[in-house]
Amino acid sequence: MDFSLTEEQLAIQESARRFAEDKLLPEYQNNDKKHCFDKVMLKEMGELGLIGSELSERYGGLGLGYVTAGLITEEIARADFNVAYVQILAGLNGGIIEKFAAPHLAEEWIPKIISGEALVAIALTEPSAGSDAGNLKLKAKRKGDVFVLDGEKTSISAAAQADVAVVFARTGTQEEKARGVSAFLVPLDHPNITRTHFDDLGESIVGRGSIFFDGVEVPAENMLGEEGLGFIQVMQGFDYSRALIGIECLAAAKKSVEEAWEQIRQREAFGKKISKFEGASFPLAEAETFIEAAKLLCYKTLWLRDQGKPHTAEAAMCKWWAPKISFEIIHNCLLAHGHGGYSKEYPIQQRLRDVLGLQIGDGTSQIQKIVIAREKIGRDGVPY
Repeated sequence: MDFSLTEEQLAIQESARRFAEDKLLPEYQNNDKKHCFDKVMLKEMGELGLIGSELSERYGGLGLGYVTAGLITEEIARADFNVAYVQILAGLNGGIIEKFAAPHLAEEWIPKIISGEALVAIALTEPSAGSDAGNLKLKAKRKGDVFVLDGEKTSISAAAQADVAVVFARTGTQEEKARGVSAFLVPLDHPNITRTHFDDLGESIVGRGSIFFDGVEVPAENMLGEEGLGFIQVMQGFDYSRALIGIECLAAAKKSVEEAWEQIRQREAFGKKISKFEGASFPLAEAETFIEAAKLLCYKTLWLRDQGKPHTAEAAMCKWWAPKISFEIIHNCLLAHGHGGYSKEYPIQQRLRDVLGLQIGDGTSQIQKIVIAREKIGRDGVPY
């Protein structure tokens, strides 16, 4: 097996690292008080090719593949966990738009997403449909050349600040479940759309919120994929975002471990540096091992995607395991700082809060384990 990177991959990894350390890391804690991304910063990221690098050169992407997008996500997340989510949203939604949208819509929106000019959201979750994502109630009724959308989406990342969204809506009957759901590309500046912002425990600048659709007319040509099959077709994109989310969480854990190593090398107790005590050093040694193992799983998943090979089970493994161990590792790193770790002076407490959200969002661990079971033994592994 070859674990080496190409010269092109090394170059963009270094570019991402410099940008992250110089521009993002100093503002990570300051951004916790804000509720939106810095648009100037997003455009700078876009100019450097750090958003949607895997997307086609036809639309302004670099066409560098999924492993390369993982390298970028990792470097950004080490500095600012939340800004890394811009790349994840761009990769997931940009890929959906590139594959399923009408050519003129792809040409309109993908270059804006890649350049950092437009922020894209994915609107799937509803008040009564989180894990049961096929049980959507938001209606999309055909009216000539348009579909009329009515209903609510909730817990949507970047809801209040996104410019456009991939919206899942029911075009069929409730009894059809997932097979009655279609996807639409919807600009969010429509006068009949209202949005809210939640005051969450973490991920402040990403910001979850609700999006309300009140008789919103969307051109029929904005449908993504086939009518009634949008959910099934578009959901395949989550096999990609789940691997990136794993990398994002592990990068935050790795940064916390590096800080904790430095902390235990400096602090003293009982006349010795506390790094001499196995109770302090062993948890960090274990953390290094878990991070390395989980990261290899995530990059294997991205490599499989680059090769066009099945990777649904591996992606689900990334999504349930990496956020879980990352949260536990960051928690232990906070404790390694002693009483000082409980202070907001250190960024570790913010990483703990930020990472926690991704044990819920984009599919809970229980759902991921169902996906893995289904991939291994078929429908017998699905509890419904």
